[in-house]
Order: sequence, then C-alpha cells, then structure tokens
Amino acid sequence: MKITSLAQLQELKERGLKIIYPAKIKIMVGMATCGISSGADKVYKALEAKIAELGLDVALEKTGCIGFCQKEPLVDVVYPGKVRLTYEAMTPAKAEALAEALQAGEIFLEQLMCRMDQEDFLVEGKKRPYANPHPVDLPVEAPRYEELPFFQKQVKIALRNCGFIHPERIEEYIARGGYTALHQVLTGMNPERVIEEVKASGLRGRGGAGFPTGLKWEFAYKNQADTKYVICNADEGDPGAFMDRGILEGDPHAVIEGMAIGAFAIGAKEGYVYCRAEYPLAIHRLKIAIQQAEDLGLLGDNIFGADVSFNLKIREGAGAFVCGEETALIASIEGRVGEPRPRPPFPAQSGLWGQPTIINNVKTWSHIAPIISRGAKWYSGFGTKGSPGTTVFALVGKVNNTGLVEIPLGITLREMIFEIGGGIAGGRAFKAVQTGGPSGGCIPAEYLDTPVDYDSLGALGSIMGSGGMIVMDERDCMVDVAKYFIDFTKDESCGKCTPCREGTLRLMEMLEDITSGKGQEGDIDKLVKMSELIKKTSLCGLGQTAPNPVLSTIKYFRDEYEAHIRDQKCPAHVCKDLITFRVLADKCNGCQLCRLKCPVEAIEGAKKVVHQVIQEKCIKCGTCYEKCKFGAVLVE
Repeated sequence: MKITSLAQLQELKERGLKIIYPAKIKIMVGMATCGISSGADKVYKALEAKIAELGLDVALEKTGCIGFCQKEPLVDVVYPGKVRLTYEAMTPAKAEALAEALQAGEIFLEQLMCRMDQEDFLVEGKKRPYANPHPVDLPVEAPRYEELPFFQKQVKIALRNCGFIHPERIEEYIARGGYTALHQVLTGMNPERVIEEVKASGLRGRGGAGFPTGLKWEFAYKNQADTKYVICNADEGDPGAFMDRGILEGDPHAVIEGMAIGAFAIGAKEGYVYCRAEYPLAIHRLKIAIQQAEDLGLLGDNIFGADVSFNLKIREGAGAFVCGEETALIASIEGRVGEPRPRPPFPAQSGLWGQPTIINNVKTWSHIAPIISRGAKWYSGFGTKGSPGTTVFALVGKVNNTGLVEIPLGITLREMIFEIGGGIAGGRAFKAVQTGGPSGGCIPAEYLDTPVDYDSLGALGSIMGSGGMIVMDERDCMVDVAKYFIDFTKDESCGKCTPCREGTLRLMEMLEDITSGKGQEGDIDKLVKMSELIKKTSLCGLGQTAPNPVLSTIKYFRDEYEAHIRDQKCPAHVCKDLITFRVLADKCNGCQLCRLKCPVEAIEGAKKVVHQVIQEKCIKCGTCYEKCKFGAVLVE
C-alpha cells in the first residue's frame, strides 16, 4: 500500500495503536545493544519458551533502550487499561518466574523498578489512555517513572519513542505521531516556511559545533543547483558515547522523517546516512526502516501524492574518527580517503560531488519532526535563550546511574551528575567531568553549578561536543586522562596536516615522559605553547580541538602536573612508574593473603610474620593493596 492521504496515514496509525496498546497483557524486552550485551537476548528467549510452555495469551515484543542502561536488562509488562511495570536487571530465571506469576494472575514484584500509569504513554505530546481495560486490579506500590531521579529532570524529544515502540515496525512509529509532520510539510508548507520554523526554534547542530540548523539549511536552499543532498552523520566515535546508536536502534524512523523534511526544505532528492560499521544493529534496523518507508511510499517518488521525491541510502564507515568531520565524511562517501579539506567552500555551497549539501547529526535530525508538528515556540520553550531545546548525553564513568539522558539545555552539571546520575559510585569524591569526548575539556568540582549549554561549557575550555559526558573521581590522575585522550586523537589523526599529525605525537611523547618520571621543569609551559599552536594551525576540527584535554587539565589541575615533575609522585596513585607499594609493619598480621594473591611473587613473609614487598619484582598491579583486609599495604 502506498500512502497518499492523511486518511490512509490515520488508518495505519489506528493499526499501530492496537499493537502498542493490545487488548491483552504485553511484555516488552529492551533489545538495544546495551540490553543485549547485558543478556537481554537470553531473557527474551527464556520468556518466549516459557510463554509457549505455559500457553500464555500475551504479546511478547522487542523494543529499544529507554535510557537507563545501568539497569539492563529491562523488561516491561503492560496491563491494558491499567499500568506498565518496568523490571530491572532481569535474568532468564527471573523471566521464567515472571511468566509463571502472570499465569497465576499475580503481580511479579521482584526486580520491580518503577510503574508507568496509563497517562504516561504520550502520543504526539498528548496523554492517551489505554484501550480495553483489564479486569484485574493492580495496586502496585512502586515509584512512578517520572519520580525516579534518573528520569525526573529529563525531557524526551529525540528519545521520545525509544523504549516505547518496536523499532522494526513502522506502524508503531506512525501510531505515536510519526510521518504526520512530513505530511504537514508536503501538503501545507513551502520550503521557506519550513526553514523559518527551524530557524525560529533555535535548534543548533547537536553534532558538536552547535551551528544554527535553520541557517545552514537556508544557505543550501538559496544556493541554486539542479542537484542537492542531505546527509546524516552517524559516525559516532567518541569513547564512551552511544547517543546516535541508541536513537538509530530504538527509533530509526525519527531520523528518516527528519531527513525527508530537510530534503524538501533545501530541494534535495537524495540523501545518505553515514554510519560506522561497528554499529551492526543500528544499520540492520535502519535498513528495515528505509525499506518499510519505501514500501508505504513515504520515501521514493511522489511522497504523499505530492511532486516530491526523496531516496535514502546507507554508507558504512570503516571506523575512522576523522570521518566525523563533515568534509572527510563527504570524501569517504565519494569513495576517496577520508581526509578533511580546507573550508570555505562549506558543504552547503559545495559538498557531496560538488553539490550543495547539508550534514546534520542523528540527534539533530530526530528533533525536526517534533519542531514541525508542535511548533518552534513549543521547542524553544525548553533550554535557554542561546541554547534552546534538549540534547542527549551519554552519562558514563564513575556515576551510580549510567545511560542515555535527554535534558533541557541549561541544567547544571551538578544536577546531571548528582541527581540524574545518582552521585559518584562507591561514595567517592567527585574530581572532574569531561564533556565533548576526546576533544573536550575536563571541568573540576568548583564549576559543578555551570549550566550545560554551548556558551557556558566553551567558557570553561570545554565543548558540548556530540554529547559524551565522562565523570571522574578522586582515583583518576588528570595527567593520565590527558594522555589517554591525546593518544586517541594521535591515532585517529588522518595525517594530512603537519600540526595535527606531528603535534599530537609530540604532546603524547611529553605526557609519557611526565607520567613515567622523566618530566622536566618547563614541560608544562611547552605543553601549553604546543597545544595553542596545534589549535590555531590545524586543518580541521579534530586537530583544532585535540589539545583541549591537555589545556583544561593544566588549567585546573596544574598541581598534579607539578607533582609528577617536581616530586616524582602521582597523587592519584595511577602512574605506575611513580608509585611504590610497601607493607606497614604495625598493621600487618602475616595473614599471607597478599603474598598468595600477588601474580609475580613479589611479596615474601611467613605466616604471622610481617611481610614485605620486593620492589625489584613488583609490577605495580595493586593486587596486594586491593586484597589486604587490614589496611596494611600502603601506596605512595
């Protein structure tokens, strides 16, 4: 069936609503990469087998990640007309017990994380009750979804459907308002009006630079050419970042619809999603989504019966971090080596195969349909004046709650880390947070009340980036952190320009010397001078931002660099060449646990006799320190 009218779209919407809100109990298993890596596939198979064994009349479905990756595998039980119960850290055994409880007409209470009442299911931003009330009363005592600290301050726009729909069923996307914005655009708007709406929303590119999206579109629209292109940059390569993957795995149609609207706005008939091959599940679901959209006439020729065509293709990247830079990405799609080129001309002027091209990130594209359907004023009501709307972060590191977090811009780092993130794991002290991935800066505790927006983070020497947020505690060495990220950017440099190719290598060599006890007086100033030179003279964004971790750690943690160089000590006890393990005679009772656990037999001593570390053999692994129950091993 080819959809050519709103009535046909509405018909498919009603069909999708019956799938989302069936007349019987529905079980959903979070089957994004995070869930599968935690065992969700085994949980799903256990449920499938047990449901068949018991002959249960329930619907078993897959869904994407709702964002709380820390609690995976997640399983939801939806009682029609009543409640949705979310279970955390499920196992195959727990899944079988859940199925048995359903057969007995009981509520499974183990692993219960939260409840979502019927009005929590939002369709097109409106509250919609379930259909067909279930006869069983469900007096479940559990926190509501929005009461959990992790979700309390989130506003989900890009992630609006993740964890709520089956990502491989277009009907479910349509049931939650999908493709109505595209219909609205093609049947009642012209390109100028679409661009003005995006400009009025204040949406800035969520890929890192934060350039106004509508302005970029306007440049491409005004550039007269017979052929134009739109591209989705899904080449997510930052360590610890998985925002784009989460959206593509949980709601691929949100990106497709956004791209179709953008193509209409600038006059493009062809687009590409450039996704790294390391995301096989995202690519798999994206391929299914594109095929489904083509089958329904939502991609291809004469979309919604209008004289508008748009075809979408996927290009898989080989994992080069530099291909996240738009001109390098374009070169890769064209079949050339993924190297950046000087700008101008910008891609909106001369991009793919020399034609006007707009490139936006996965998160940017996923905001477009809601902006059109609900209006620029609604969208700009979130966030701040200079940074409107919401953005998605991958909150990872030393926090209690890790996962995908979508917040209104302007929320503080403290709220992100200590409220949504649940504070520092193990009750340890917060030390720093890095925003913006390997090109970002490390922000210390004194700036925890800084708003999370483009300008505020930039003023601290960091960047918003594509949305990575890595939290560090007192056990992290900031010199070692800088070395880690410089090592990453050094390896990922394409090598085309000398400042980046040679400069990052020299930074790495100096940091290696400092962390190994070979640092010299004056090295800190040399690091700063070289970093500034690399930033000013590198060809593309990779080199221009690569020194940020070095500059920010020197700015805020200079004392640690000085301790490494002058005192030959690593205050965080991380750099192996600068630490020593020894046994305290007044605390050692000769239990021999450290001696037995040492992997290189570097500890000697008889039972009930004070032990000692043989320094010549010690490999500084820290096993003795971790295993000692009496605090008798000192690291200094």
